[in-house]
Amino acid sequence: MSDEAFDVIIVGAGFSGLSASYYLKQHGLNHIVVERGRIGESWRSQRWDSFRMNSPNKLNVLPGVSWKDESTAEAFGTANDLIVSFEEYVHKHQLPIAENSKVISIEKPSDAFRVAVSSDGEIKIHRCKQVLIASGMGNETKLPAFSKNISENVYQLHTAQYRNARLLPAGAVLVVGGAQSGCQIAEDLLVAGRKVFLSTSKVGRFPRWYRGKDIFDWLIATKFYEIKAEQVQDPKIFETRNPQVAGTGNGKTSLSLQTLAKNGATILGKMDSADEHNVYFQDNAAAHVKHADEFSAKIKKMIDDFITSNNLSAPAAHYDEPDIADVDAACASSIASLNLEANNISTIVWSTGFNVDLSYIKLPVFDNVGKLVHKDGFTVVPSLHFLGYPWLLNRQSTILFGIRDDVKLIVDRITDYSKAHAEASRIAV
Repeated sequence: MSDEAFDVIIVGAGFSGLSASYYLKQHGLNHIVVERGRIGESWRSQRWDSFRMNSPNKLNVLPGVSWKDESTAEAFGTANDLIVSFEEYVHKHQLPIAENSKVISIEKPSDAFRVAVSSDGEIKIHRCKQVLIASGMGNETKLPAFSKNISENVYQLHTAQYRNARLLPAGAVLVVGGAQSGCQIAEDLLVAGRKVFLSTSKVGRFPRWYRGKDIFDWLIATKFYEIKAEQVQDPKIFETRNPQVAGTGNGKTSLSLQTLAKNGATILGKMDSADEHNVYFQDNAAAHVKHADEFSAKIKKMIDDFITSNNLSAPAAHYDEPDIADVDAACASSIASLNLEANNISTIVWSTGFNVDLSYIKLPVFDNVGKLVHKDGFTVVPSLHFLGYPWLLNRQSTILFGIRDDVKLIVDRITDYSKAHAEASRIAV
């Protein structure tokens, strides 16, 4: 047992946690970053071999860093590239990181927090004035309950466990989930020569490159990501998944369901049940294809309108076959069920997202269904803060280049709180 005191304890040594540590060190606040694994653990353990970032390198830099290699600024880095940048950042700025340190409880029995951390088989107790949770939204894999019905002869794994096609049993693969990860893994499997069935979901998609710029350049310029939660009129927007966007290829070619179909994937509706030998799908594959196409068209119109209203000079759109709308959704299958054995499906890859486990926080910051209650990352416990949550400040709060803005605001408030606390203590004395 040990008892160390800090101004701030940060939970999570990923992009958010390292960014916050950088600023806290500038402000001279005594702090530590505790990480359950190694620096950037989720990027190490939850990404497949061919994974690429879907935003260009120039946008994926930590605070105080700018991308200096123009030849690779528009390229898409690997997870390992990001991890290396994290490690170099920690070394350069001498950030105080405690790896292999899992937080098992956070309490506040008095004015100070009591943070219990399991490290090397020992329970360490830290005390601090403020806590910043920067561990993200994906520390537990999420699988549908009916996955347990499927025969044990079928190998099942989550996207967090997928690495490459060579490690899977021979045979066809069913990928469940048509968002970013599911589509990219389906693409990876097709390149490896596997027969792929893709169970889709209602997800929009972005063109990769449009009118002379990467799509993210346009989304930043149009302030697409700057909309705040209170400005949203349709609450369904809060439930939407991040749009599909290519992270491979030449940097100008899109990713779409119709392209996956052209390359051999069978595009199915949403999977909603299973028994030992069969899996069942809703009749909405065509609707999913059309929704993705319509979303892309809407984004392109937004950009066109922005160019016109600001009298900008921009080239015409280049030819991008994957982005051409499948008006009749001819690529979609109407198959309602599949017999796994008859279709030689040996593997199911579940691209069904993650849950976040915050049960270690023993404080009244959750509603009656366990959802975090906060305003701009601040809770009813004024010295407990959060980063990396959807719509924390605005739409871009879970995207690396958007997190930078959130971090700056959160750290400024942490610093203000620290100064106020110090002043109050001085006056009391």
